[in-house]
Amino acid sequence: MRRRTRDPGVVGRHREHASELAAALRSAVAGEVDFSVTARALTTMDASNYRRVPAGTVAPRDAADVVAALEVCRAHGTPVVARGGGTSIGGQATGTGVVLDLTRHMGGIVSLDPEERTAVVRPGLVLDRLRAAARPYGLTFGPDPSTHGRCTLGGMIGNNACGAHSVAWGTTADNVRSLDVVTYRGAELTLGRAGRGAPPGLRELVERHLALLRTGYPAGLPRRISGYALDALLPERGVDVVRSFCGSEGTLGVVTEATVRLVPLPAEPVLVVLGYADESAAADAAPGLLEHGPLTVEGMALDLVPDAVGLPRGGAWLFVEVDGEGAARRLVRAADAVDAAVVRDPAGQRALWRIREDAAGTATRALGGGEAWPGWEDCAVPPARLGAYLREFRSLLADFGLRGVPYGHFGDGCVHVRIDFDLWTEEGVRHFRRFSEAVADLVVAHGGSLSGEHGDGRARAELLPRMYGEELVGLFGAVKDVWDPDGGLNPGTLVRPGRLDEGLRFEGLGTADAGAPAAGPGLALAGLPVTAVGRAAARCVGVAKCRVEGPGSGPGVMCPSYRATGEERHSTRGRARLLHEMALGEVVTGGWRSEEVREALDLCLSCKGCRSDCPVGVDVAAYKAEFLDRHYAGPLGLLRRPRSHWTMGRLPRWLDLFGRGLNAATRLPFAARLAGVTPERTMPEVAAASFTSWFAERASDRPPALTLWPDTFTDHLSPEVGRAAVRVLEDAGLGVRLPEGRVCCGLTYVSTGQLGAARRVMRRTLDALDPSGGGLPVVVLEPSCAATLRTDLPELLPDDPRAARLAASVRTFAEALEELAPDWDPPRVDRPVTGQTHCHQHAVLGDAADRRLRARAGLTGGLAGGCCGLAGNFGFEPGHYEVSVACAEDQLLPALRDAPPDAAVLADGFSCRTQIADLTGGRGQHVAELLAEAVDRAAR
Repeated sequence: MRRRTRDPGVVGRHREHASELAAALRSAVAGEVDFSVTARALTTMDASNYRRVPAGTVAPRDAADVVAALEVCRAHGTPVVARGGGTSIGGQATGTGVVLDLTRHMGGIVSLDPEERTAVVRPGLVLDRLRAAARPYGLTFGPDPSTHGRCTLGGMIGNNACGAHSVAWGTTADNVRSLDVVTYRGAELTLGRAGRGAPPGLRELVERHLALLRTGYPAGLPRRISGYALDALLPERGVDVVRSFCGSEGTLGVVTEATVRLVPLPAEPVLVVLGYADESAAADAAPGLLEHGPLTVEGMALDLVPDAVGLPRGGAWLFVEVDGEGAARRLVRAADAVDAAVVRDPAGQRALWRIREDAAGTATRALGGGEAWPGWEDCAVPPARLGAYLREFRSLLADFGLRGVPYGHFGDGCVHVRIDFDLWTEEGVRHFRRFSEAVADLVVAHGGSLSGEHGDGRARAELLPRMYGEELVGLFGAVKDVWDPDGGLNPGTLVRPGRLDEGLRFEGLGTADAGAPAAGPGLALAGLPVTAVGRAAARCVGVAKCRVEGPGSGPGVMCPSYRATGEERHSTRGRARLLHEMALGEVVTGGWRSEEVREALDLCLSCKGCRSDCPVGVDVAAYKAEFLDRHYAGPLGLLRRPRSHWTMGRLPRWLDLFGRGLNAATRLPFAARLAGVTPERTMPEVAAASFTSWFAERASDRPPALTLWPDTFTDHLSPEVGRAAVRVLEDAGLGVRLPEGRVCCGLTYVSTGQLGAARRVMRRTLDALDPSGGGLPVVVLEPSCAATLRTDLPELLPDDPRAARLAASVRTFAEALEELAPDWDPPRVDRPVTGQTHCHQHAVLGDAADRRLRARAGLTGGLAGGCCGLAGNFGFEPGHYEVSVACAEDQLLPALRDAPPDAAVLADGFSCRTQIADLTGGRGQHVAELLAEAVDRAAR
């Protein structure tokens, strides 16, 4: 195993004085000071391959807090790194001293002037919030990275971010008018043109090196992001201090306020998708499209989207946005493309753009189930050289035995790629270094920039002399010393960097320790060393799609608890980072007994949204089940389990044993407390007669076409759903049978981390089902049970072939009708619907068949996304009620309030129906109930 590299910073060994530093900061600032294990663990990494452990975090409330925090840190010899959304690719959002979290309090819009087309913003403002505020005036902020839903303006300024529209609107530096910054020594400067805000000595330093600045930078590069933009300080360029500051990666000063330029939105945006034979043909064609004034020229090849659904013919595509139908027609005529599609519909455009925006994550898992990583993420060459560069780049990958999927901003010559480096072993890291050096030389040979969007950080700064030469890189260091003579701001980044192969976040999780392959995050990890879970959690590359601001902040499910609380530890990324640190054991030292990890996972609803919505498929629900199983292992652990794990977690057992007797028990005084249930909740009533008993008493001479799964919730708590399903299935001509023995999917045991019990329940179920299964499809009415059977069952019993067979046989109600009764016409309901698609249906099962069934039945209107917030035992547990309600307020409750008065409330999940009843007094129905009512009306 490689020795973990520790970076103590360049201004002192601050770790020895952490407690004194924290106390001094708490006395000086109004914002939060957090030196806890959790706060440090959450900020060790960004979206790069690198890791640095901070001393603590500060969330300043305003510029005065920033000044005060810097003064304390300077007095203690502690470095400082400013952090926004933490989506930086080069490692520049990590640090060993104090991390300034600018998102918590400094994320507002100070003013927006539509006449002047400017906005004054704070550095922690998420880009999409600015775009939403400007949209009513027909304006937007031009640069739009794919992380626009969570990246911050401060981070964009620090990295000089660009995005898809840079061919029209340029980089962030092109769109910043002035900046208020604070230096490490506390100087408050307002930066602008004509030398405004330059620290003492900067202009004199520039004047001594005019010739070097005029000749040292490559020409013809719209995406030259590497190094400091010192040529902006030339007299002929207006001594533009603010432009020279953009892209400095937090090494010169901390931004506290920015005045930015807004640009008009296109009046009629049209997306033209051009298909080409291959990537080289698309890259060669891209520069020729620029004369038509496109807003975007984005490229990607077939290996990023192998199914190519919705795309025109070809092996590679250019996504070209133009303003107006006429411009689109002219572009299609001028483009020498194999095929073309003109997309006018905004929904269709969003669907296609989502493919491109998710590429930073999907490229990480697109290589046959293996892993690919950043490390050579975003170089740029002159657009005219892009085709030649890509051909040589692909050849270089092959020479090194590596695979990657290039994509990106072809109109600007900027290429993104994730590569399947082996960063777990010493030899793999040496190979990574050799490749990085070789590809740097290739980029420079084509007149390119090592970074074309995300900055140099720790990933490329060491290689800057290959691009600029030693003299100009030395001048970068001199400029850093003028701005920050103490070296306290983000040391080791961009200037005087460490080696690019040091401080990697994979150290300590090598194959020898993990005992499992790097991929495969599922429940089959149980019983393996803690490093196996760490390797699974390391799949999180930090692009932070889970940090969507809520409530009501967009479609999808991930991550309901983060939407409710806004805290990083409640995001998918935050939980993955804590598990990663738990496996390393340096910051989070408790292993499976870690209270920090338990607390972060406590508000995970096990909605499985991250399984589908996370671009790299991080599955926190599975990790939570693994963790709880190990956290409470052993006799003492069993005693420490929450009571709800024994009551709600083993609910199927208690219902089978006591049935309706539980109704009397729940009415006893203190019943909720004894059961470990929050008093705000009303316990569901057990039905007078179970679904299985009703089914056993009826006769049917139809030969069975399917097995209907009598899940615990349908059987004991909502048998009317089962009866309705039988009515509809038989109306469709399908004979129905039930399993001969008692079956249970094990859901409640899995969600409470009782995996040994879950396996026993699942094996008993397979024993009961297998002899009489007959190969029939198994129709499951409860989405959460269907999802458990499809995913958790084969993951928990990977060596039992019956588990895989059962998982493959599972059908939802709508899937069964579509597959087994394709000629059946559902009865017309002709009624609007509202409600919510179950989170497990969204994440695991899919709802395409359900949407088609509703359309055929005349059920109009869409269902909300998100999670209802009850989530089985979650919403019943003490301490969860407020978050549970907040999750419902994200999408479900607004959808119910906004629905037409005659709308039917659809909720296929028992938890969803329970939440609706608890919070609104209304009643949700399974789609089977609506259809059964219509069948009965037609029969009458």
